Amino acid sequence: MDRLTRHASRYRSICAQCRRRLLPVRNTARPLSTSTPNAADTPEPPLQPPIDISAPESAAPTQRNADPTDPKPQEDRPSILSTIRQSQSNNAFTRHESEPSLSTGTTLKGIWDNLRNDPNSPHAITTRLSTEYPVLPEPHHLHIYSTRHNTHITLTKPDRNPIISVSAGTIGFRKAARGTYDAGYQLGAYVMGRIQQQGLLSQIQHLEVVLRDFGPGREAVTKILLRSEGRNLRGRVVRVCDATRLKFGGTRSKNARRL
Repeated sequence: MDRLTRHASRYRSICAQCRRRLLPVRNTARPLSTSTPNAADTPEPPLQPPIDISAPESAAPTQRNADPTDPKPQEDRPSILSTIRQSQSNNAFTRHESEPSLSTGTTLKGIWDNLRNDPNSPHAITTRLSTEYPVLPEPHHLHIYSTRHNTHITLTKPDRNPIISVSAGTIGFRKAARGTYDAGYQLGAYVMGRIQQQGLLSQIQHLEVVLRDFGPGREAVTKILLRSEGRNLRGRVVRVCDATRLKFGGTRSKNARRL
């Protein structure tokens, strides 16, 4: 019985994995073989003690070069500790150069000053837009409510209080004639003349035209504003909007009228 067999018979009571670790390592690689040896048979290198970076470089042990043919002596080579410190300092310098410095903005006031000085910050963009496009004061409103049966025109102040409120029946149209194009046209001309008579042009600096529904009077009053009757009021219009009501669900509509 050779030495290996005697060594293995001593550990027959343990598992195969532990036995493989305890057995001496044999070099099973063939001379001309291209296969790598088994990882379990390859001995692990001994663990090196960790390097203390905080310790001074003089405290690190210096080993002499054992190879006499090496032209560069060991003490002339840069030590591992100095290399690590140099890489850390380079990384710190690169990080501070790429990131914005907050040395002047460590407080909330300093951060706010940095944001105000940034031309692409929301505050700078809002300031620039408010300068280029100033916010206009609340204008007067000219409401034109035109249905199939009548046309209503209301002139209001900026606070929505009415100044003039008339309809086609106010100027003498009755019954079905109130919903015609001619009724809406004459109503628009009547409102323009009344604005001039009451001297409201000096008060109206900006005007918003609010259109609602699609009756015949809608087109008629629009033509009045574009013609000679509305020349004094046309230049004060700053906004035209549509306030037609849209129905989403709700109660059931009435049946269509049968003619």
